[in-house]
Amino acid sequence: MVLPKSIHTFHIPVMGLAYTIDSPIRVAQYGISSVISIIDDELMEKMNAFYSKKFNLPYQEISKKAQDYRAERITSYLNLVDTIVKEKFAKFKTELAENKLALESFMATLPNKSSLKEGISKLINEGAALKNTIEDFLEIHLKAGDIDVNIMTKVDKDNFVKNEPLPVEFNDAHASLRGFANSNLNSSVVLSAGMNPRLYSYFENFKDFFPDKNNQLKKKIILKVSDYRSATIQGKFLAKKGIWVSEYRIESGLNCGGHAFATDGFLLGPILEEFKNKKAELIQDTHDVFVKALRIKEFNVPEQPLDLKITVQGGVGTADEHAFLQEKYEVDSVGWGSPFLLVPEATSVDKQTRELLANAKEKDLYLSAISPLGIPFNTIKGTTNEYHKQQRIDNNKAGSSCPKKYLALSKELGPEGVCTASKKYQDLKLQELEAKRTEVSGKMYETAKAKINEKACLCVGLANASFLENDIKIKGQEQGVVICPGPNMAYFDSEVSLSKMMQHIYGNGSVLSHINRPNMFVKELKMYVDYLKNEIETISEEITTKQIKKWEAFKSNLFNGITYYQDLFLTSRASESTNIQKELLFYKEELKAVTIPVLG
Repeated sequence: MVLPKSIHTFHIPVMGLAYTIDSPIRVAQYGISSVISIIDDELMEKMNAFYSKKFNLPYQEISKKAQDYRAERITSYLNLVDTIVKEKFAKFKTELAENKLALESFMATLPNKSSLKEGISKLINEGAALKNTIEDFLEIHLKAGDIDVNIMTKVDKDNFVKNEPLPVEFNDAHASLRGFANSNLNSSVVLSAGMNPRLYSYFENFKDFFPDKNNQLKKKIILKVSDYRSATIQGKFLAKKGIWVSEYRIESGLNCGGHAFATDGFLLGPILEEFKNKKAELIQDTHDVFVKALRIKEFNVPEQPLDLKITVQGGVGTADEHAFLQEKYEVDSVGWGSPFLLVPEATSVDKQTRELLANAKEKDLYLSAISPLGIPFNTIKGTTNEYHKQQRIDNNKAGSSCPKKYLALSKELGPEGVCTASKKYQDLKLQELEAKRTEVSGKMYETAKAKINEKACLCVGLANASFLENDIKIKGQEQGVVICPGPNMAYFDSEVSLSKMMQHIYGNGSVLSHINRPNMFVKELKMYVDYLKNEIETISEEITTKQIKKWEAFKSNLFNGITYYQDLFLTSRASESTNIQKELLFYKEELKAVTIPVLG
């Protein structure tokens, strides 16, 4: 059976733990694909209860007493989402066939070059018997958005029962994967944050990730990557196990929401160019490894390579940028994340936090060190989490009670792990610092103390918005809300409807504020120049030859990126190309002024 192609050229990426937890229920019937984080089984269990009640569906609580409760909760919630989406999609198709106004409104949100839009228009113009003809056409050509899931591969904590370690398959990310694999979904798992060999090897346990006799994959893999080299290494690692990567989702290293994985100065444009030029090579090389592994396993072996998509996300904000990415780099889809935080129909955000986002300016959005993972984290000033965290610090009660422990990954205090945002960890570190107080200056002491205290409880803070929005009781220590928009949030300043946001993406309207917004490539370049300067200025360890070489390579890669953009926009017909050239020259001079230290 040949399924219809996706009707949209954008997708909604995963955002935090809660912000896209129910996005498929909200938008999949319109053909929009979105991604659910499946790390927080407690959040999913509560959302399962909430939506079961809302849609009058049976609900059976899965308690922590069940041996495999984490995976079972994830499977149960994903099956519920699948059931609701199918029901809403069926009703939506009926509505479109019976209601001309609804049909016209829907068509207004489709891409201008959409074959679906063209086909419906033709039927209407021909004056066909509307209901039956449209219904038949939609049955063939309309496809619901995918219910994809995300696993952050680093969030793979070992778990224990009475101080005894459980087998590796009960690790957090492993259990999340099992929960997805056992679900009814026909969709993809997005793997982010780099390679986890143990987790990648675990895919071999589930038949849905292998091609069936018709060369179809019931469940697919999307790898979120920041460069081509990473894609080839991870793709071939999986191919050697007979597992095909169906999509490489390229994300800007810094101009994105949430955790930011900076490259070694490689910019998004040149990275996309390399993927475009080497896509055929990537497909063939991986296919050769893939079929060899399938033959050894005596599984079905496709003669031709399976489909492979290249998609991109991170900082896109205009219809021109969206179209440019499609046309220049031939990407299959463009991710729009942060702007959808201002669309109540699409994402789960509490009212107070949405207002904070709408009022955010460039100065309010910053790359922070609040993540216990030790990875730079894009966030916003003025969150309720920031307020409650500071209250505890002021009262000498710094740190979180750490009820969920998903990020209890530091083995510094023992094999069971501890989170660096926890009170347990911070109390110990503050005691150690206090013991050295006479050995360090007052400024160094305050800096070290602030560094310990700045870690935030992301497990609770990134989940609370859904509870607040849906009036679900929040138990335990007050953490408020952590939210992780990208810098692009500064240029969107009000709540908007889903319809208006879709029309904005396709160039049939605009929801942007009147603030001067830089091109997405230029914005990323600025962030990388600032990142390099900050790295050099704030290094606290002794500088080594290796570190100097890394900075020199970083700077050289940025210069190469600027040259690439100068050539790219020299031939571009983009209306803002003159301004872009001026900005590129400005950052080139700023980069020249960055002085890399020398030894001795």
